[in-house]
Amino acid sequence: MASKRERAARGKPKGRVVEPRARAEVRALLGNAPRRRDLLIEHLHRIQDRYGHISAAHAVALAAEMGLAQTEVYEVATFYHHFDVVKEGDARPPALTVRVCDSLSCELAGAQELMAELQRALGKDVRVKPAPCVGRCEQAPVAIVGQNPVAQATLAKVRPLVAAGKTRCPVGKYTGYAEYRRKGGYRLLAECLAGKRDAETIIKAMEDSALRGLGGAGFPAGRKWRIVRGEPAPRLLAVNIDEGEPGTFKDRYYLERDPHRFLEGAIIAAWTVQIAEVYIYLRDEYAGCRAILERELAALQADPPCPLPPIILRRGAGAYICGEESAMIESIEGKRGMPRLRPPYVAQVGLFGYPTLEHNMETLYWVREILEKGGAWFASQGRHGRKGPRSFSVSGRVKKPGVHLAPAGITVKELIEEYCGGMLPGHAFYAYLPGGASGGILPASMGDIPLDFDTLNEHGCFIGSAAIIVLSDRDRAAAAARNLMRFFADESCGQCTPCRVGTAKAVTLMGAPHWDQKLLEELSVAMADASICGLGQAARYAV
Repeated sequence: MASKRERAARGKPKGRVVEPRARAEVRALLGNAPRRRDLLIEHLHRIQDRYGHISAAHAVALAAEMGLAQTEVYEVATFYHHFDVVKEGDARPPALTVRVCDSLSCELAGAQELMAELQRALGKDVRVKPAPCVGRCEQAPVAIVGQNPVAQATLAKVRPLVAAGKTRCPVGKYTGYAEYRRKGGYRLLAECLAGKRDAETIIKAMEDSALRGLGGAGFPAGRKWRIVRGEPAPRLLAVNIDEGEPGTFKDRYYLERDPHRFLEGAIIAAWTVQIAEVYIYLRDEYAGCRAILERELAALQADPPCPLPPIILRRGAGAYICGEESAMIESIEGKRGMPRLRPPYVAQVGLFGYPTLEHNMETLYWVREILEKGGAWFASQGRHGRKGPRSFSVSGRVKKPGVHLAPAGITVKELIEEYCGGMLPGHAFYAYLPGGASGGILPASMGDIPLDFDTLNEHGCFIGSAAIIVLSDRDRAAAAARNLMRFFADESCGQCTPCRVGTAKAVTLMGAPHWDQKLLEELSVAMADASICGLGQAARYAV
């Protein structure tokens, strides 16, 4: 017979019991918001924003409120960098966190020294920790006080913000809805809905433009529209603004200045492909862009120029892997951002199981101009036999870092001299990264290769999102490669063994005074051949 204790245990729920106070606090935060599974990350953000961390009691209460298993909430909350999950009995983190970007551009500008100085000077009541690329490489080194970015950060700049509690990201001047409309904005969209333009003509113009996806993969945009339009309805549009590639900041640059040009492009794409809903996935580091988009979406929806599809803004939570299209889709669905096995491709089975048109933000930014001026106009912008303009995010040892709109196919030497004002005084061009952390490293002697899709592949590199990091004779390629591999090891989602173990093993091997090149080559081949997604496949390029 069962003991009295065993019989009593059978009547109790398994796992942690929901605390009434925690449940009341979670209910107050969620208010009338739906408790759908895909909103889990949004609801975790509410708790994190309010309390500065996610306690075990709040995680359990959220699980109960949403009808989820506690493990489902815990595995999602612990997957993302920006959620501070505090286990029972552990100390809460300090009320304020200062993050110092330690990716390559910031490391070149002294991020490690800055971090050590801040840790010494700000005291135990402020947590100072490293952060992967925050998308402000032209402002290196960068510190983030709460959500407030500090360009060319120093202790003298950071300390007053900490003392005053200035943790919100300021929003600068940009083209708002009313001004955009005055300058002809949304006229093209209205023409589409009025029947003055047809879908086939629009898709043909996109194909003629030779515009390729500007998030890194480079798939022809017009062809993608045609493919998804041929899939059964309903269809969805997922816009990727995760932009976590070290060295890349072009999407942030355009969003901070002209957000409606991108929004109009997205809505035109939705009309052309007959999209039911538009989802915009924005990286959490871009708090200022989020404020802009929330404000401008509200203005657009309050006074629409024509009927609009539902447009939903979703907030990332700090995970580089979510720049991969299927991992982003998993995240929008409220899950861990782990890439999916393919086939099926997202154009066939994507967001919520529907055919999905997935695009980088900048790809959609150019739609209006292409349709107004013609696909041939756009394609004519290139150099050295290439087609179209490219937005190059340039950082490192140049006089004028920033986003430079230049012809596709320009060489890095031409880019440095014609657009970046040359190298910094006292620095000589030594090497460059043509595509951010994932694009590999090339010596200055190979600085005459046209920068565009397909031109770098034979050299073991690729252009990706056109993130150009310039190194000088004061830098070393081996040190840069170690920085990149540490990044990949930290950002691996852990789903597949070749990437999870391979990147960590590579960090160890690359830390030795003399590299075991044979073993590193074997490791690189294994990661390239057996990793599920581009992170593990591209990590080898640093080696």
